Amino acid sequence: MVFGGSGPVAYGLYVCGIPWSPVYLLDGKQPVLFEAGFTCIWRIAEQMIRSVLTNREPGILFLTHVHWDHCGATGYLRRAFPGLRVAASMRAAEIMKRPNAITLMTELSAQVTPKVASAGVVDLSQLSNEPFLPFDVDLTVEDDQTIELGGEVAVRVMATPGHTRDHVSYYIPEKKILIATEASGCLDRAGQIITEFLVDYDAYIASLERLAALPVEILCQGHHFVLVGVQEVKDFFARSIREAKAFKERAYELLDAEGGAVERVVARIKAEQYDANPHVKQLEQAYLLNVRAQVVHLAARKESRQ
Repeated sequence: MVFGGSGPVAYGLYVCGIPWSPVYLLDGKQPVLFEAGFTCIWRIAEQMIRSVLTNREPGILFLTHVHWDHCGATGYLRRAFPGLRVAASMRAAEIMKRPNAITLMTELSAQVTPKVASAGVVDLSQLSNEPFLPFDVDLTVEDDQTIELGGEVAVRVMATPGHTRDHVSYYIPEKKILIATEASGCLDRAGQIITEFLVDYDAYIASLERLAALPVEILCQGHHFVLVGVQEVKDFFARSIREAKAFKERAYELLDAEGGAVERVVARIKAEQYDANPHVKQLEQAYLLNVRAQVVHLAARKESRQ
């Protein structure tokens, strides 16, 4: 099954906010959150979290990485829930201290608000126009660390670089839930799997293969969908690995055809992948930043292997 809405999924897992950029709530003895979505949806996420937890509050917000569309509402959720601690990798904590990173997060967060408003998926009165609110990381996590949540439930931290260097995934073995977001690739509304490496193709493939080896019943993407079912998840990972390899080969083919001209290759990939998608999708500026990073990386990788 592919779950593409908001609300309960299974095993105490909820999609809060909007599926385009979700906040995941895992209810239990110690409720926790994973990801924080766009800045503009923080009120929607807060309302949904409170509707599930009533007079309880989440204790930890686990971030996979600190891209603006995954950590955007963090500052406001921490303000709404004063006891909430933010967990992320050490690299993520360092990124949050960089003024240029905060500037870009603020800019992109502001740009997406009218896109969300025009998509017709939320009550406009619930959207926030407040700017991105910077935050500190309270709890730094590292590979193979286990964080006990009580009630015989624990979160296992897995370093999954490739999309970014700060990326970690979270696995709850007792429930076979995996929050991998961009480390898994992303099935979009057009039915295509977007390959998500930005900094290291080989590390991305290694992370995909590591995650694919886990026994998983619920896979939480960074956007749009939650995949439910052992075979559904297994098939997704197999396809995601194939698509990543196919993307690399297509980029190599275009680099040859365009004489190594990165911008022309980016334009051709955008025409094939982004322009042809009529559904809700990434901001164009963010998409171009990502694809340019992919092409530049693959061009360097190709050159080094010749």
